[in-house]
Amino acid sequence: MSDKIIQLNEDLIKHDLKDLVRNSVEETLNALLDKEADELVNAEKYERSSERQGYRSGHYKRNLHTTAGEVELKVPKLKGIPFETAIIERYRRRESSVEEALIEMYLAGVSVRRVEDITEALWGTKVSPGTISNLNKKAYEHIETWRTRPLSGEYPYVYVDGVYLKRSWGGEIQNVSVLVAIGVSQDGCREILGAAEGMKEDRESWRSFFVWLKERGLTGVRLIIGDKNLGMLETIPEVFPEARYQRCTVHFYRNIFSVTPRNKMKAVALMLKAIHSQESKEAAREKAVQVAEKLKAMKLAKAAQKVEDGIEETLTYMDFPTQHWTRIRTNNTIERLNREIKRRTKAIGAFPDGQSALMLVCARLRHVAATSWGARRYMNMDHLFKGENDLLSDIIAG
Repeated sequence: MSDKIIQLNEDLIKHDLKDLVRNSVEETLNALLDKEADELVNAEKYERSSERQGYRSGHYKRNLHTTAGEVELKVPKLKGIPFETAIIERYRRRESSVEEALIEMYLAGVSVRRVEDITEALWGTKVSPGTISNLNKKAYEHIETWRTRPLSGEYPYVYVDGVYLKRSWGGEIQNVSVLVAIGVSQDGCREILGAAEGMKEDRESWRSFFVWLKERGLTGVRLIIGDKNLGMLETIPEVFPEARYQRCTVHFYRNIFSVTPRNKMKAVALMLKAIHSQESKEAAREKAVQVAEKLKAMKLAKAAQKVEDGIEETLTYMDFPTQHWTRIRTNNTIERLNREIKRRTKAIGAFPDGQSALMLVCARLRHVAATSWGARRYMNMDHLFKGENDLLSDIIAG
């Protein structure tokens, strides 16, 4: 009976399976490179065509480290046109996920020796201390180039906020604020405009941040959406005199909830949402008056006072196209981004300095911007520009 039992060599199976995956990755990448070369040349191999842009001139070999193992790429050489592949970046030797992992391990305080052991276990090759240092320098240079890039075109809507991280300062752990701005461009897509260290989000920090954005080319700002911050509010008219301010309605609600008993929060929330569900600013103002009176009747005088004092700055969005209202009355688009930053930086604990914190935040922002997040249209800006053109025509005609 025992003679019929099939015995499996587990190590051999794993080795063969790894080779199968690696060979598949290698064949796929080389096929994609050849296809890309054909598209650049605009002709198949040996094809005679008046539309041909260049000629093939063989291949050169280079290695690429992947999670499936080291693969050998046969990169096409072209005459007449440069071959800049979008599939494998030039001079790249490892997947970007590997580089990002190395940077995060370094910032998390993992020792160089430990990084060497980890890379050998994961990818089969050790990464030297010099490589780690060079990767960090290279990454920082690329991130800084992206962070300070010139801005072109108009950005009618701009979302701003600050995210707090921990940093070491003189042997103590202190908060450091990274200010972030997201703009909606003329074509309706979101773009991360910039991020900068803001210390404590005071007036001078916000002023420097806004001036920096403006110097890089930020123009055409109609509305700035953010939480209420006195330093920011004082700076907007100075740097962007044509822009208006919209207080995030979600933050406004939270401010009112801070003086509302827990057992009454649900009822108060429904009353507040009723204000911002009105069809016009005039109707919303009338509803706000009614809500304030109801809150007073519920013995919630502080909540009523907050409604009366702050409601107007939460209604600015109603002066813009109704199709945009749900997008521009809250700061949700940047809040979700901040949560992603917090998730990615949580493992670091306290950063060694503000620059390291800023660089890792920007690395995450750049990654998000390269996804469909920044490619798909967030809103139809034709509604805004058509309304402005119609208003201008009425003024001229009048």
